Amino acid sequence: MSRASYVAADESCAVRMVDPDRVVTVAGAMPGTESIEELAGVFGLLSDPGRLRVIIALLEGGEMCVCDIAAACGHSESAVSHTLRLLRAHHVVRVRRSGRMAYHRLDDSHVRMLLDLGLSHVSHTPDTEAP
Repeated sequence: MSRASYVAADESCAVRMVDPDRVVTVAGAMPGTESIEELAGVFGLLSDPGRLRVIIALLEGGEMCVCDIAAACGHSESAVSHTLRLLRAHHVVRVRRSGRMAYHRLDDSHVRMLLDLGLSHVSHTPDTEAP
């Protein structure tokens, strides 16, 4: 049997080409369901502009208390506290307590790299030259 397999005309493609070796390779490299769900949760957190402001404040300011983050982002301390709870639950932010003060920072360099890459992507201007 050839690698090309034909499907019914009512499908979206008249002819579907299937590369079984590639499918096996990709399926084998696919992360597990739990990892995919966790990653989707992290990207979901990053999809909210308010949460992104808090994360970027920590990216730029390093370790900060809630009141400083709120002032930098223009949010209420209550909103920032709620955001930080969500971010801690997904291991995006960690906290250090000193007496009655709590200082928050990005959890690790992976979060920094993800944000730096995302910011670089949105500020990138495509080449305007025609090929």
